[in-house]
Amino acid sequence: MTAPSTAPAPSSRGGRWIEHWDPENEAFWNETGEKTARRNLLFSVLSEHIGFSIWTMWSVLVLFMGPEYGLTPADKFLLTSMVTLVGAVVRIPYTFAVALFGGRNWTIISAGLLLVPTAAAFAVMKPGTSFSTFLLVGLLAGIGGGNFASSMTNINAFFPLRKKGWALGLNAGGGNIGVPVIQLVALAIIGASGGPRVLLGIYIPLIVVSAVLAALFMDNLASVKNDTGAAKDAAKDAHTWIMAFLYVGTFGSFIGYSFAFGQVLTNQFGRTPLQAAYLTFIGPLLGSLIRPVGGRLADRYGGAKITLWNYVGMAAATAVLIGASVQKSLPLFVSVFVVLFVLSGLGNGSTYKMIPGIFQAKAVAEGLEGEEAAAYGRRLSGASMGLIGAVGALGGVGINMAFRQSFLSYGSGTGAFVAFLAFYGACFVVTWAVYLRRPAGQVHANTAPSETKPQLSYAEV
Repeated sequence: MTAPSTAPAPSSRGGRWIEHWDPENEAFWNETGEKTARRNLLFSVLSEHIGFSIWTMWSVLVLFMGPEYGLTPADKFLLTSMVTLVGAVVRIPYTFAVALFGGRNWTIISAGLLLVPTAAAFAVMKPGTSFSTFLLVGLLAGIGGGNFASSMTNINAFFPLRKKGWALGLNAGGGNIGVPVIQLVALAIIGASGGPRVLLGIYIPLIVVSAVLAALFMDNLASVKNDTGAAKDAAKDAHTWIMAFLYVGTFGSFIGYSFAFGQVLTNQFGRTPLQAAYLTFIGPLLGSLIRPVGGRLADRYGGAKITLWNYVGMAAATAVLIGASVQKSLPLFVSVFVVLFVLSGLGNGSTYKMIPGIFQAKAVAEGLEGEEAAAYGRRLSGASMGLIGAVGALGGVGINMAFRQSFLSYGSGTGAFVAFLAFYGACFVVTWAVYLRRPAGQVHANTAPSETKPQLSYAEV
């Protein structure tokens, strides 16, 4: 019997479309699939990296905006909240754009769209501009947050289940690192007495480069169809919304703290913009770098287990932050905030690994096997990622609004941290109750040998 071809089948429609893609086939994967997937991963990371930088550029720009801009701390928190909100909402259409246009094609388009908010910010960034204008231009920057959703959906289709934790973690971590990179660039510019337009001018050509490289080196997968049925099925599945809730605790924390950290340092601890910039990049940098580690640990030990204990760590760190905030201890506050960033990044990797595992477990429990089960898992996990990513990013809005209210009510961020501590406790309970508590049906599994239908268990996802 002749073995099937392991080469990705070219498409008659051109435009770098691949018609045949079967990453679960080890021969296909080892011979040609892995090389193609890694190449697409590399340039996906680059484009998503630039997208994150543009999305979070207002966390840096507000540090440039001194008294001459006429904005209060509450104005700045509102501005960054609205940027985060748009980034969350656009993740939903960006998820399905991959199936409509193709992963490569949409990467080119979404990268090019980043020129709009960057050029607009370059035009208006000066004293005398109204707050409503800054708010409108900030809303445009939110489209950078959508790149994450389309990038993750695209890369999810390229890799086999056994590699998804590592691949998705690397893709997301490489994108997340756009946050500390733009903060580091801003630090250098502030240190050299440069203005915000210098920062924006640096990123405009980088956007063009990322779009060109995506056009030259990425591929579209014809197997990723625009399946509106998958979107509806994912939206109806309770696990989509449970995972969205858990992702609020991990990614929502990461992006929310990334926007807010510098403002907390300037408003609560009296740091200058330059002093704040020296500190703000450390947490996002380490949180981004560790995200693939979270995915790798989830591949090995199960995403639910890593996520559960990660929430224990986040709650403990938040409790210490409350004490540091009350005592006004800057060294302790910054140190523990960095730890919280690291844990949020670790949890980002483990929660995203859980998503394909959950839907794969459902497929097996319904009696599906082999490629049929894998296709079911890919279909629903890919469709659910946009919803989960969007709701998760809304956590960043909540964090910035909580800080805004806390500073208005108490003059510090302590009240917000108390709310975050309670939320992490709720995330711990949900993770344990849904994904690690032993299902009652399994108690009798060993005493009913005639029962052949697989038991639904998520303990290893």
